[in-house]
Amino acid sequence: MFERLSNGYALAKQSLGVLQRDKQLIIFPLLSGISCMLVMISFAIPLVMTGAVENAIEQGQEAGDPMQNPLYLAVLFAFYFVNYFVIVFFNSALIACAVKSFYGERPTLSDGISAAMSRLPQIAGWALLSATVGVILRVIESRSEKVGAIVSGLLGMAWAAASFFVVPVLVIEKAGPFEALKRSATILKSTWGESLGAKGGIGFFGFLASLPCIALIVGGGFLTASIGAAGIAVIVLGVIGLLLVSLISSAMSAIVQAAIYMYGSSGDAPGGFEANNLRGVFAKA
Repeated sequence: MFERLSNGYALAKQSLGVLQRDKQLIIFPLLSGISCMLVMISFAIPLVMTGAVENAIEQGQEAGDPMQNPLYLAVLFAFYFVNYFVIVFFNSALIACAVKSFYGERPTLSDGISAAMSRLPQIAGWALLSATVGVILRVIESRSEKVGAIVSGLLGMAWAAASFFVVPVLVIEKAGPFEALKRSATILKSTWGESLGAKGGIGFFGFLASLPCIALIVGGGFLTASIGAAGIAVIVLGVIGLLLVSLISSAMSAIVQAAIYMYGSSGDAPGGFEANNLRGVFAKA
């Protein structure tokens, strides 16, 4: 188990090396985050101003559960669909650029956007499937506060694991949503320790990098009481640092997913990655 996690940690370090070589890849998680925020605002403002959500919740409460209101479910599904579409679109752009970087090219933002645009049907199909699963999990969770939450949580974790490699498959193979999910689950079976271990390694990187940022926020909080504006500036600096760490971690995760997938498909180590670590990913336990 330790060897698997160690190998995953090495893959995480190598993905950071790729990101350092092509720093523009970090723009895609930034665009994704901004777009998701705009999506949330675009849904929230009209619904709040018209009172549609409040009415749906009130009607659901009268029926015993807001999730039983068709309008509420329709809005929730639409929100999930648009949100997933945005996330997968920019993740697809990032992975397309990462693949170019593996082959020694210097990808541009327009290269990534063009690649994602050429896969709009696949991205829309996956967003549709993901939104459907998301709504189903919410309905299951609403059935019972304790049992429903546990069942929904377990199913959610299984779904997240099975779909771990979906975006690389969508980008490189242009597969449909069901075929991409099947391929992702197959790859996960042979890479279980290291693929999730690499994610854990990236999480560890993020944890270490976030500690100074958290210290700035806490320290700024104490300074605000005595200094005022200077303390607030320190807090803002810490928050910006946390956001940057989040963007870097997201980019690293997409890069390592693409690298593992490509090695499994071709048997050749992508540029920036060590063949031993990638070979170990597919070693039988």
